[in-house]
Amino acid sequence: MTSIGGVEMVDWKLAVTTASRLARPGPEITREEAREVVAELRGHAVAAEEHVRAFTGMTTAAGHDTPVLVVDRPGWIEANVAGFRSLLKPLMTKMRARRGNGPGGMIAGAVGGKVTGVELGVLLSFLSSRVLGQYETFAPATRELPGAPDGGGRLLLVAPNIVHVERELGVDPHDFRLWVCLHEETHRTQFTAVPWLRDHLEAEIQAFLAETDVDAGTLLERLSDAVQAFTGGRRGESAEPSATGTATDTDTAPETEPGARSGAHAPEQDIDGRSLVDLVQTPAQREILARVTAVMSLLEGHADYVMDGVGPQIVPSVVEIREKFQRRRAVGANRLDQILRRLLGLDAKLRQYRDGERFVRAVVEEVGMEGFNRVWTSPNTLPTPAEITHPAEWIARVHRGPEA
Repeated sequence: MTSIGGVEMVDWKLAVTTASRLARPGPEITREEAREVVAELRGHAVAAEEHVRAFTGMTTAAGHDTPVLVVDRPGWIEANVAGFRSLLKPLMTKMRARRGNGPGGMIAGAVGGKVTGVELGVLLSFLSSRVLGQYETFAPATRELPGAPDGGGRLLLVAPNIVHVERELGVDPHDFRLWVCLHEETHRTQFTAVPWLRDHLEAEIQAFLAETDVDAGTLLERLSDAVQAFTGGRRGESAEPSATGTATDTDTAPETEPGARSGAHAPEQDIDGRSLVDLVQTPAQREILARVTAVMSLLEGHADYVMDGVGPQIVPSVVEIREKFQRRRAVGANRLDQILRRLLGLDAKLRQYRDGERFVRAVVEEVGMEGFNRVWTSPNTLPTPAEITHPAEWIARVHRGPEA
């Protein structure tokens, strides 16, 4: 634990416990069916790897292969808490130095750590039913959740969420599972074929965190206020539980399932159109965040483009799946779900899919796949925030500029 004199600033263990307890159970399925789903997802992951690499022309660099893990919702929660803990360690160290080791700091740290642990757990429990797959870039390897030899990288496929969505959409489960694997395997290929990409993103995120010029108490209070808005209103207001839809998407789409209890009425004035990231960042961090958003748009759009490009060849019902999935991704289950999506920044992520896919498609149409793959040459060839929405500017700079 990151702590002050043994007192945790964020109680990570409590976050895991809280999220696991609040996470909704997966769909009803027999033990034999569960084994079959896990085996099929593993097989599809292997097949998807071959198809993605043939389509993109990208291959894993020597020594940079990463594992594929099929997990349940608690497993996804545990993996993400480990990733947060690893990524935020430098920031927590900075806060520890500011607060000091006096009794007052230790007491505040103990209280704040547990409060924040619970609040982080609430958020993760909500998200744990939304994610179909995730490439974990920074999480450390553990005995239960192995990773790459260099300490980062693994692909998670969340089996109960995949089963839930395929049933809800009424699509062929075998086709849907392979379709999901194509998207997630593209992310895995991006990082295993481009080893510098992980270090570049980590450096950007650490630069973002280094710009945080607040003490621990202030940051925890900001996060607490943001989560209070998510879970039921400003601090001190009552929060009456209400039924709400949650979501299960390749990353972000909503579902409608009555009876799921998660939070309460979220007053729109408390959110003010901002996401959690907006609520805790400082103005100095916005430039860094814009660059990171551009890269994430590229990665998400590339995955969608590859999924659409490969899909018709190997997924017979891909047109039906895509149409139903797009409708599901675009529309919130109800008013509360739409507010939660905005608060958590999920609407921004949907824009990343659209902007990034349009960028990739425009570049490939103009200079071909080999020409597009110059984007992976170095951090200097990544698209800028402006170029993501104006692909011609990237082509002019990278393919027709003085250094092209």
